Amino acid sequence: MKTFGLIGHRLGYSFSRNFFTEKFKQENLTDHEYVNFELDSIDEFPGIFDHGANICGLNCTIPYKQQIMSFLDETDPEAAQIGAVNTVKITYNNGKRFLKGFNTDIYGFEHSLCPMLEAKHKKALILGTGGASKAIKHLFDKLQIDYLSATIEEQCFDKEIRYNQINEQLLKEYLIIIHATPVGTFPKVDQCPDIPYQYITKDHVCFDLVYNPEETLFLKKAKAQGAKTKNGLEMLHLQAIKAWEIWNS
Repeated sequence: MKTFGLIGHRLGYSFSRNFFTEKFKQENLTDHEYVNFELDSIDEFPGIFDHGANICGLNCTIPYKQQIMSFLDETDPEAAQIGAVNTVKITYNNGKRFLKGFNTDIYGFEHSLCPMLEAKHKKALILGTGGASKAIKHLFDKLQIDYLSATIEEQCFDKEIRYNQINEQLLKEYLIIIHATPVGTFPKVDQCPDIPYQYITKDHVCFDLVYNPEETLFLKKAKAQGAKTKNGLEMLHLQAIKAWEIWNS
C-alpha cells in the first residue's frame, strides 16, 4: 500500500484527504491511501514512519509549514525562498529515506488569482502575517506588485500596518485585498476581518484563502460593494494537483 497523508494539528474536515481519496477511487488506485496525521507538536513528525507504512508523499498545513523544514533533507529553492513547505516528496534508496520539501501554494495561488487581475491592480493589501501569507508575498514580489500586510501581532515589521490604519485613502490605492487568516472559517461564519468595507469598490479584487464556507462574510461584504471575489477552493485544487505531479515525478 502506498500511503500519502496530511501533517497538521487539529485537522477535522480535510480537503486533501477527501480530494485524494476520491482521486484514488476514480483512477482505481486500490493500492493507494490518504490519511491525516494529527500532531500535537512537530517533534512527533518522525514517529509517523514507525508504523511500517510506505509513506510516499505528504501535504503539510498550519501550523507546521515552517517547522517541518528542519526535518527535510532538501528543500526546493522556491520553497526555501518562501520559507514554508506544504508538500513533501519521499523517496527510498537502499532503505534510506530522503525527504524533499516543496511549496505548491504558490502555484495554486498564482493560477487562481492572476486571471482576475487587470493593469490597474498594482498594489495589494494582505490581511494577516502568518504562514499562509508567505507564498502570497513571494508571488507579489515575482509579479512586482507592491503590498502591505495588516497585522495583529505586537511588533510591526517592514511593510506591515495595523488594521486601524486601513482607511479610504489606502483602499483607493490597494485594489487587491487578500484575506490570509482563519477568521470566518466554519463554524464561526459570522466573523470577518475588521476593515472599512464601505470603501471597497467595483475596482477591487478580493480573494479569501478560506473555502469553508464557500462564501465568507468577508467575501459577501466585498461583493456587496461590487468587488470581484473568489474563495480558496480553486487554489486548493491546483496545489493538490501540483503536489500529485511532484510525488510522481
